[in-house]
Amino acid sequence: MKIIPLILMGCGGVGRQLLQHIISCRSLHSNLGVHLRVVGVSDSKSLVIASDVKQKELDDNILAEVCRVKSDGSSLSKLTSLGESQVFSSPESRTKVVDIASILGKSTGLALVDCTASSETIGVLKEGVNLGCCIVMANKKPLTSTLEDYDKLVSHPRRIRHESTVGAGLPVISTINRIISSGDPIHRIVGSLSGTLGYVMSEVEDGKPLSQVVKSAKSLGYTEPDPRDDLSGMDVARKALILARLLGRRIDMGSIRIESLYPEEMGPNKMSVEDFLNGGLVKLDNNIEERVKKALLNGNVLRYVCMIEGSRCDVGIQELPKNSALGRLRGSDNVLEIYSRCYSEQPLVIQGAGAGNDTTAAGVLADILDIQDLFT
Repeated sequence: MKIIPLILMGCGGVGRQLLQHIISCRSLHSNLGVHLRVVGVSDSKSLVIASDVKQKELDDNILAEVCRVKSDGSSLSKLTSLGESQVFSSPESRTKVVDIASILGKSTGLALVDCTASSETIGVLKEGVNLGCCIVMANKKPLTSTLEDYDKLVSHPRRIRHESTVGAGLPVISTINRIISSGDPIHRIVGSLSGTLGYVMSEVEDGKPLSQVVKSAKSLGYTEPDPRDDLSGMDVARKALILARLLGRRIDMGSIRIESLYPEEMGPNKMSVEDFLNGGLVKLDNNIEERVKKALLNGNVLRYVCMIEGSRCDVGIQELPKNSALGRLRGSDNVLEIYSRCYSEQPLVIQGAGAGNDTTAAGVLADILDIQDLFT
């Protein structure tokens, strides 16, 4: 039986869903000859760890309690029925994670699993790399930090997995790595990598006003509480930067041209969410409507995409052929077109659900299992 000790950082929607997947897949994983030994779980304020990280684990009852407490919006410090397990508060919790990494990293091995949305994990992850740990990430921020941070995190390719940073559970990173490893140069990537913006653009194509579509998307739970977090394009830009760096581009976020769907004067620092939804958003309708009509006259449709080609890395609205994979896109799916020497006329297309806690957590779980050969 392969034993994979792991520490989960982040108990938001994705982190909780990952713990639920781990619990529900015990029988399946046992049949596969692998056991995920959760030795620690942390949120932004606290860390709970097994009493003996070398031998013991947080049992499934404790993991279920973690999910319950975090679903209620409480801190891990509110956990009860911990048995012999221990709880540490920040900043001691960060030091404790590094201590565990130093104990397990080069002995049994340890997977540091980052399901946060924070830049504050970068230091711990880098120390984990130095201590021989494996790194599994759904968090995009570490890989879109400085090139120095990026180089450290990817310095041992066999020990890092980050499929869920770009396409949730879709096999985007692994596919690109396979193509690159085969010696087939990738010269162009075009992708719709935001389920929210994919939905918005396909709905306005049907003639619906942008303001109506964004409000509908918010009511369906597709957007962040402040839809401008999606409409700014920053999430897509982070994904584009990860892909560009994967292709060997030595660039940072400042190298990417990002088109926001709202002007600076409607930004979060100048307008409340309520004012944006009730007054600002409707002012954007005419511009998008005109662009949709122009694209239709050209036989095209509008999609919010990232485009990586040569030294160019852009994020924004593009006119694309109706009959292309991106042009046919409907709803909140993600679509990625990869052009290379072997896929020059007809691109390799990856399509499917690219968002959602369940899908993203499943991608993280698959990444953890993918590194099992590094454990005994």
